[in-house]
Amino acid sequence: MVILRHSATRADLPGTPERGDDLLEATRRAEQVHFWFKGFRAFVRPLLADAVAGIPSPRILDCGCGTGANLVMLSEYGQAFGFDLSRQGIQFAHLYGQRRAAQASITHVPFRDAEFDLVTVFDVLYSLPERAEAAALEEAFRVLRPGGTLIVNVAALSILRGNHSVFGSEVRRSTRRRLRGVLSRAGFEIGRLTYTNFSLFPLMLAVRSAQRLFGLATPEEAGTDIVVPSVAVNAVLTALLRAEAGALRRLDMPIGSSLLSVARKPGPRAAEIRIPVSRRERAPVRSRP
Repeated sequence: MVILRHSATRADLPGTPERGDDLLEATRRAEQVHFWFKGFRAFVRPLLADAVAGIPSPRILDCGCGTGANLVMLSEYGQAFGFDLSRQGIQFAHLYGQRRAAQASITHVPFRDAEFDLVTVFDVLYSLPERAEAAALEEAFRVLRPGGTLIVNVAALSILRGNHSVFGSEVRRSTRRRLRGVLSRAGFEIGRLTYTNFSLFPLMLAVRSAQRLFGLATPEEAGTDIVVPSVAVNAVLTALLRAEAGALRRLDMPIGSSLLSVARKPGPRAAEIRIPVSRRERAPVRSRP
């Protein structure tokens, strides 16, 4: 399968490409060691494994693949493809060794219908206006095979808006009810919907409330929001999120800074389809001498 490049210009694509490039650069510097990224990967790995279980050679698409770091993770579970609004993001993905990536718009996904068993949309939808958000989910639905899985992560709760919201060009922070609604309207069946980063919620609420109280940073100033804390602090926060990831295997979190959803396109999964073998196609049974 060859990835097609969407013909839209950068001006046609939703979002702010220049600020997006700044965010990708900051993300790439921190994503291998920062507690938030380690926690996120711990949250989603069990969901990815469940989504492709029993499917031979699953095909996976990451919509808005950013730096390509998540493509590395997704490649552990199947044949991973990705695209991103930013040309710089695709260059970063290539540096990670991810060659199945192209520049394209999430509202015009450059693949045929029913191409993928799993589609992921990690921290993209919150930066899209409502019409673009709806179009993106319609496209995710289109490229999924019947019974395929969509895994979405978005920023949650407007009370947690802070400097990072400015740097990340957030349009909204969602509630459980809102995310359930937009996914259902796109045709998906909701399998799971939980908050994450519950263990860090009190700390984040305090920090971001203070940021709003004293005035949010400018986009240029907000770039310092993605910094790796000291080794000791980073280790403690990573341990908290990994413990939460273990708990998430058994229960949903009541509140948190992100919402993580697993949804399904109606229809039988590839692993559930059994193709009958006709009598003519069966291998002959050799009689014993």
